[in-house]
Amino acid sequence: MKTILNFQDADLFYEQLLDAHQGLSQPQSELFNARLVLLLANQVGDAKVLQACIEAAKDIPK
Repeated sequence: MKTILNFQDADLFYEQLLDAHQGLSQPQSELFNARLVLLLANQVGDAKVLQACIEAAKDIPK
């Protein structure tokens, strides 16, 4: 799993993500996020990397 910034343009991606949520209801926004996660996971493909990402995402600062 990559742990250093690997975006070509992180700000552009963030803007695109915010734009994609514009006008969506809460359920539509949650469905969009779920679909996006599955599409990105398919791009990664490696089960061990995906598991490492899941574990890293669960480590939420309190």
